[in-house]
Amino acid sequence: MKRYKIIIAIAAIVLLQYSCKKDLDPVVYSSLTSTNAFKTKSDAIAAVNAVYARLKGPSVGDNFDYWTVRHFALTDLTTDVGHCSYGGDPGQLSNVQWNSANGLIAEDWRQIYKLISNANNAIFNISPMTSLSQAEKDQFLAEIKFLRAVAYMDLTDAWGPVILATEKDLVNPDYTKNATLTPLDQIEAFLINDLQAAANTLPASYANNPIYSTNDAGRATKGAALTLLAKLYLRQHQWQKVVDVTKQVMDLNIYSLYPSYAGLFAESNKWCAENIFSVLSDANVNGTELLNHFGPSNHPVLTDRWQYYAVTWDFYNSFDAADDRKKLFFAEYTGVDKLVYKQAPTLGATPPAGTFYMQDVATAKYADPNGANTYYDGHSVNILRYADVLLSRAEAINELSGPNAECIDLINQVKGRSHAKLLVAANYNQTTLKDALLQERGWELFYEGKRRADLMRFGKYESIVNGYLKRINQTPTVVMPRDQYFPYPLNQVNINPNLNNSGRQ
Repeated sequence: MKRYKIIIAIAAIVLLQYSCKKDLDPVVYSSLTSTNAFKTKSDAIAAVNAVYARLKGPSVGDNFDYWTVRHFALTDLTTDVGHCSYGGDPGQLSNVQWNSANGLIAEDWRQIYKLISNANNAIFNISPMTSLSQAEKDQFLAEIKFLRAVAYMDLTDAWGPVILATEKDLVNPDYTKNATLTPLDQIEAFLINDLQAAANTLPASYANNPIYSTNDAGRATKGAALTLLAKLYLRQHQWQKVVDVTKQVMDLNIYSLYPSYAGLFAESNKWCAENIFSVLSDANVNGTELLNHFGPSNHPVLTDRWQYYAVTWDFYNSFDAADDRKKLFFAEYTGVDKLVYKQAPTLGATPPAGTFYMQDVATAKYADPNGANTYYDGHSVNILRYADVLLSRAEAINELSGPNAECIDLINQVKGRSHAKLLVAANYNQTTLKDALLQERGWELFYEGKRRADLMRFGKYESIVNGYLKRINQTPTVVMPRDQYFPYPLNQVNINPNLNNSGRQ
C-alpha cells in the first residue's frame, strides 16, 4: 500500500476571549504524518485549524493571500470602488481589462481550492475516527463544512459554475480524469444543505464550550452559518428566505454595531459584538500585510507603504462630508519628501511646485495611523459582520414590499453609527431605495469583498462601472453577460480543457 505524507500547517485560527481588545494567543505550528495523524482529539483539532489557516495563506512571511489582501483584487479593484495605480495584473483588474492569464485571478482560484482540499481531507479523515465523541465529531465537521461553504461562495461569485470537489472524491480517486464543471444550482443546493446542518450544530458562541477549553471567539458559529446562508439566499433573490434567516441571526441577541466605524477596523480591535466571522491576526506571531498594501505612499507616520489597494477619487467624493466613513482616508498630507499629497482639482491637471496629485486615495480601513507601524500587522478582516446582516435584511424587505418603517430603520442604524445623513421614508419608492441601498453598501462595505457581488446582484455592474470609466475619460469595457464571471485561469484551462472560457473575457 502506498504511503502518503500529510503536512498540515496549524495557523490561522487564533483563539481569544470574547472581547474587543484582548491580544491574541500565540499560534502553534505542528505537522501530522500518515503514522500519527487522526488518532486523537488534538489531531482532529489540528486538522480543523489547518482549514482556518487557508483563509489567509498560512505561509508566515508572506501573509497576503485569499482573505488577507489578494481576494480584494477580484472583489473591489474590478469595480467603481477599488483602484491600483500600478501596472501588471492589478492594473489590468483596476482598469477592467483582465484576461485568463491574469496572475491574481489564478492565485485566488488556487488559494480557494487549497482551502477546499484541506477541508475535504479533514472531513474524510475525521469522519471515521473512533476516539471522538459524536458531539466532538459533529462540531469539527460543522466547522469545516462552514469554511468550505465560504470558499465555494467566493468561487461561485467569481466564476459561477466550478468544479465541486468533496470528501467523496477521496474514495478511490482517479487522478488522471479531468473533472467537469458542476452547474451553479447544484453547488448552491449542496451549500444550503451544509449550511443548514452547520447552523443546527454549531454553538452561538464558545463561552463555556464543552469541546474547546478556551473561549474561541474566532471559530465558526451558528450565527456565521446562518449569515452565510442568508447571503446565498440574497444572491438567489429568495427575498423571503433572507428575511427569515436574518431574523434568526438577530434573534440570537449577541450581535450589535460597534460604536464607531473607525474603531471597528482599528488594529487593536481584534473581536467585538459586530464580528460574526473574521480572519484574525497577531502582528507578533502570524501577522498579515494589510497595512503594507493599503497604507499611503510617502506618508510621514506610516512609512514604506505601497498604496497598492486604494479607492477611486470618484468613490471618495461620493461620501457626504459629515459621514465618519469619509474621514477614514488619507486624502491630504505632507509626505516625507515634503510634497503635499492631495486630489487634483480636475482630471489631468498639472500640480504646482510642492504638490503631488495622487491618482487614488489610500484608506485607513486596514492602515490606521494609530496602530503599530510594523511590516506585519494584526488587523482583523471581517468576512461576515452585523452591518451586512442589517443591510441585507433591508434589501430583502424592500424587494418584497418596498420601503417600510423597519426597512428604513435598518439602513439608518448603519448610517447613524457613522453620523451620515439619515433616510426619510417619504423620499423613497422601491426603485429609488434600491439605488440608495446599493450606494450605502458601497460606503459601508468597501474593501470587504462585497462590491462586485453587490453590483452583479443589483444588475448594475455594467452601468455603474462603465459610468465610472467614462467619468475618468477611460474606455468603458464592461459587456454583460460576458463579464458576469471571470475567465477560468489559463494555467488551469491548460490542465483541464473542461474549463471552457468561451464567452468569457
